[in-house]
Amino acid sequence: MKRLLLVIAFTAVICSQSGFAQDTKKEALLASYYHIKNALVNSDAATASAMAGEFVKEVNNMDEKSFSGDPDFKTIKAKLSKDARQIAENKDIEKQRGYFATFSVSLFKLAKAEKLTGSTVYYQYCPMKKTYWLSAARDIKNPYYGKQMLTCGRVEETF
Repeated sequence: MKRLLLVIAFTAVICSQSGFAQDTKKEALLASYYHIKNALVNSDAATASAMAGEFVKEVNNMDEKSFSGDPDFKTIKAKLSKDARQIAENKDIEKQRGYFATFSVSLFKLAKAEKLTGSTVYYQYCPMKKTYWLSAARDIKNPYYGKQMLTCGRVEETF
C-alpha cells in the first residue's frame, strides 16, 4: 500500500512539473513577443531583429501536445515562425512593422485558443494602420509608429 501511494505521489509530481514546464514555455513565448513589440515601440530595428530570432527558437521548441485548445496549432506555429523569421532577417524598421502586423494576428489566434499567461493580455488596435497587437499593459504604446504616434490606438479586447 505504501509503495502504491509512493508511485501515485511520484506520478503526480512528475505530471505537475511537466504542466508547469509547458506553462513556462507558453509564458516565455508571449514574453518573447512582448520584447519584439517593445523594440518596435522604441524604433529599435536591431533589438526587434534579435528578439524575433529568439521568438523563432521559442516557437520551434513548442510541442504540439502542450496546446490543447487549438486544433490547427501546426499552421499557427508555421505562420508565427515565418513572420518572426522575416522580422529577424530584416533590418528596416518599417518592413519589420509590416511583418509584425500579420505576426500579431497569428499570436492573437493562439492566445485566444490557449492560456499563454496567468496575466491579463490586451488586444490593441491601431486605427491608422488598421491592424492589431498584443500588450501586457492597458496603456497604448503603438509599435507601428513608435514615438511619432506613441499613444495612438485603443484596447479592443481584454483576456
